[in-house]
Amino acid sequence: MKKDSRKILDKRAASLALFLSILWSGNPVGTKLGLLDTTPLRLGWMRFLAGGVVVLIYSLITKKSFKLKRDEYLPLFVLGILFSVQLIFLNVGQNYTPASHAVLIFTTYPLWAGIIAHFVVPGDKLTKFRILGVIIAYLGIVVVFLNNLSESSYDYILGDFLCLICAILLAIRQIFISNLGQSVSQHKMLASQAIFGIVIFIIGSYIFENPTNSFFTKNIVISVIYTGVIIAGFAFMAQHWLLRTYLPSRVIFISLSQPIFGVLLSWIILNEDIGLELYIGSILVIIGSGLAQKKNKP
Repeated sequence: MKKDSRKILDKRAASLALFLSILWSGNPVGTKLGLLDTTPLRLGWMRFLAGGVVVLIYSLITKKSFKLKRDEYLPLFVLGILFSVQLIFLNVGQNYTPASHAVLIFTTYPLWAGIIAHFVVPGDKLTKFRILGVIIAYLGIVVVFLNNLSESSYDYILGDFLCLICAILLAIRQIFISNLGQSVSQHKMLASQAIFGIVIFIIGSYIFENPTNSFFTKNIVISVIYTGVIIAGFAFMAQHWLLRTYLPSRVIFISLSQPIFGVLLSWIILNEDIGLELYIGSILVIIGSGLAQKKNKP
């Protein structure tokens, strides 16, 4: 069996992962901003188009080849479908719940990834601290859901549930990317996600939506630049490199900082109310994620 070459994070890689985590914390806020002026699927394909242009420019500059090998078609097809379905849950879910809720629930994906990595990534096992961290962090999500139930916020419950499914799918995709990246080039994976996202979201928007507003409002432009160029372009490329080079759960668990920045951005940019349940939920998610990073013997 070929030895797994992925490494434990060093300081430089951890710093990059933290910077990406801060950028990712603004992704639900940027998406929610665009949804103020347009529909979820329409915003989705606009985002993927912007990100795809960034990937294409990078590939042309670095003279990357897009010629596929026979054994690359199926995994890239699966990746493209998985990516598109995950983003459908994200965009539609955020249409029903505040960005601050989406940020907190979205942040659980490192915990799901840690569980999945235990079974499919050699040397990336769950420990006692990780298991305890998972339990504590999930309690934070339960707090948010119970608050919605007590207030009969049924739209929020639907939105939160869809975002939770998105978080699980993202965890699966991140592990899949880490494993696939050992044999398939980064730019091919990025291109497959962009192409599938554009095609599926355009078709879905045409069938299920009937947007009548302008393509280019201020909110939409800002949203597409941030979620498309910065996140789907730069952040995706950097994250793919980290996942290919380092043990995936170690990379993904750095995302424990997202609730702090994301909730603050939701308050500053979207003027969303931050209830007590979000403070409690964020604290539990951060504590749980921190424990999950501690080292001990399985």
